[in-house]
Amino acid sequence: MNYLGAREVDVVVIGAGQAGLSAAYHLRRTGLVPDQDFVVLDHAPRPGGAWQFRWPSLTYGKVHGMHALPGMELTGADDRRPSSEVIGEYFTAYEERFGLRVHRPVAVSAVREGESGRLAVETSEGIWSTRALINATGTWDRPFWPRYRGQETFRGRQLHTADYPGPDEFAGQRVIVVGGGASGTQHLLEIAEVAAETTWVTRRPPVFREGPFDEGAGREAVARVEERVRRGLPPQSVVSVTGLPLNDAIRRARETGVLDRRPMFDRITPTGATWDDGRTVEADVILWATGFRAAIDHLAPLRLREPGGGIRVEGTRAVRDARVHLVGYGPSASTIGANRAGRAAVREIRRLLDHEPAPV
Repeated sequence: MNYLGAREVDVVVIGAGQAGLSAAYHLRRTGLVPDQDFVVLDHAPRPGGAWQFRWPSLTYGKVHGMHALPGMELTGADDRRPSSEVIGEYFTAYEERFGLRVHRPVAVSAVREGESGRLAVETSEGIWSTRALINATGTWDRPFWPRYRGQETFRGRQLHTADYPGPDEFAGQRVIVVGGGASGTQHLLEIAEVAAETTWVTRRPPVFREGPFDEGAGREAVARVEERVRRGLPPQSVVSVTGLPLNDAIRRARETGVLDRRPMFDRITPTGATWDDGRTVEADVILWATGFRAAIDHLAPLRLREPGGGIRVEGTRAVRDARVHLVGYGPSASTIGANRAGRAAVREIRRLLDHEPAPV
C-alpha cells in the first residue's frame, strides 16, 4: 500500500480516556511536542473518555476508586452531580492545562505495517505514520451480548449497560437484570425502586466481599488478571476478580429480596424467560449487564493475538510487536492502573526512540 502523504510522528496515542491522557501527559514530560512529535486521537465527540456516556443517575458520589490523572487533582466536585459531567469537565480542564490538543472525533479503522519500519495508522482524518503506538481504547465500544436460545423472539426491550438510560424508564415494568458485577447490582438497586418487578440472574453465584479492600487484596486481584494476559488469554476486568463490596445498600437489598439471585435461564421466550426445571418469569425488559471486551479490532492487521484469543503483553508492550503498547488493558484497566501503565509505556518508548535511529 502506498502511504505517500501520511503525516509522520514518533508516537500515536489512540484513545483519550484515563490511560490515553496519562500517556500523553508523560510524553509531554519527556519533551515531546503535541502534533509535532506525537498525536492523540479520540473517537468521542468531547473530552471525558467512556465517562461521558455513563447514565445520569451514576452521580460522582457513587463512583468507586476514581483516581486523579497525573499532575492535576480533581477537587471540589459535587457528589450529587452526574459523573459524566464532573469527569468530563475535569478531563477538559486537564487537556487544556497541559496543552494536549486531542484530535476528535477521529475514528481509527486499522493499524498496519507501514514503510521503513514504521506503523501506518489509518483514520477518518487520514493516515499517520508512527515509530510507536500507544493503544488506550478501553472497552466501552465493545459491549458483550451473550446469546441464548429464543433471544430473537422476545417481544419486549433488550438493552445493554452501554445503553442504560437510568431507572426512570423502567417505572411499572417487569425487568430481568442479567449480570453479577458492579454495574448489574447498581442497575438492579435503582430499578427496583420504580419497577413493578425485578429478577436478578447471573451465570455464577455472586461473591460478596466483607471488610476493606486493602492493598494486598488489590495486588492479588491485579496479579490474577496479569497472569491471563501473560498467557495470551483475553483479559478479565480487575473488578471481576475482586468481588462485590458488602456495603449497607447491598445488605438492605439482600434482606428485602432485591438481590435474590437466580441461576441463568435456559431459554428466552416472547414474553420472558424459562428454566429447564419449569420455572418461568414474565418480563417487559431484559437488561444485559454482561460487561465489555477490549476494543482492539483495529489492531487485527498486525496479528498480535495469541491462539488463546488475547494479546500477550509484557509490562505494556505487545510481545509480538515491541512498537505497540497497550494501556488500560487487562491489569491496567483501572484508573490508577491506567495512570501507571501510561507512565510505563512512555518510559519504554522513550528508550526505543533514543536508541533507534529515525528512518531515512
